[in-house]
Amino acid sequence: MQTASTNICERMGRSQELSEFKCGTVIGCHLGNKSIREISLLLNIPWSAVIGVIIKWKQLGTTVTQT
Repeated sequence: MQTASTNICERMGRSQELSEFKCGTVIGCHLGNKSIREISLLLNIPWSAVIGVIIKWKQLGTTVTQT
């Protein structure tokens, strides 16, 4: 059982990637003028992941993982 003080990074894990749907939702929220903090709280993901998705989208024009 997880406690309220559990760090979200421990729950999510550093190597776990966001689903394509969640990445698209991040971009949709960003285009809808939501703040990084609002997106993070809304989707229950770390703000650093939100920033990473937005930066990748701006630089590459995609959120799909390169293989």
